[in-house]
Amino acid sequence: MNTTDFSTRCNAVLDALSQVIVGKRAVLRALLAGLLANGHILIEDNPGLAKTLIARLAAQALGLEFKRIQFTPDLLPGDVTGSSIYDARSGRFEFREGPIFTHLLLADEINRATPKTQSALLEAMQERQVTNEGLSRSLGPPFLVIATQNPIEFEGTYALPEAQLDRFIMRVVVGYPERDAESEILRRRRDRRVDAVNIPPLMSREEFIGLQEMLETVHVDGSVSDYIVDLVRATRADSRMAVGASPRGSLALQSLARAWAALDGRSYVTPDDVKAMAVAALAHRLVPRPELWVSGISNAQVIEDLLKRVPSPAVRPP
Repeated sequence: MNTTDFSTRCNAVLDALSQVIVGKRAVLRALLAGLLANGHILIEDNPGLAKTLIARLAAQALGLEFKRIQFTPDLLPGDVTGSSIYDARSGRFEFREGPIFTHLLLADEINRATPKTQSALLEAMQERQVTNEGLSRSLGPPFLVIATQNPIEFEGTYALPEAQLDRFIMRVVVGYPERDAESEILRRRRDRRVDAVNIPPLMSREEFIGLQEMLETVHVDGSVSDYIVDLVRATRADSRMAVGASPRGSLALQSLARAWAALDGRSYVTPDDVKAMAVAALAHRLVPRPELWVSGISNAQVIEDLLKRVPSPAVRPP
């Protein structure tokens, strides 16, 4: 399969998702890029913007097993990973897998769980394995987490620590639909006559893994690699930031830029691919100084400002 075939297959998925999630193709494309880059995704936005629906339909379209965990303050780590249960018939403890043993896990309202439960995801997200009583059990492939959180409610929530935020390859904001798109949402609901909506699988799990592996063949020129490094280092040198992006952020941005290029049917990355994914890949990794928070300037605005200041190279096809 070449990059043209790659783009055709992936755009068919985007077409199917866009039939349900109206007016948000750019968001869907960014989310698909994150999944193809084999990364975990944080969707952060207000209630009622189809965050959960997006995750479920993406799993259906990509032929992946899907499970959902509703994070609540009383959720325990064992409810996520599974635990050993005594079997009276055999006289021994047996491990019962938790919902984390799947291909695409939706961690819904992740910031409602306690830090102890949130940390149950850390090893799984980083190592793709779960350790119980000294035994490690592999997850996937693929093993992908899409987590959602509501940014407007703070009572009864526990903010994700920077160490956990850094494990998400990107953060996506859905946003409210335009007026015409919202009217179209209402029309399609009337025509459908039911709330439930599903889409057929457009590929198998094995085919999806093949698409992920193909990204390794997308060429990254040395000048583009240097541009990524300069951009990430600029976040560390910026006086508005207490903590800038780590090398994990550089790797995430390179992977996402490769996926963005492949979605366009190209076998090489351009600076525009880097710019397209920079905010999603880096903004959630920054820790601003207190005075920046008071001024109302967001991390995303800082990244956009750096994109204007850091010179980008001119890259030709290899």
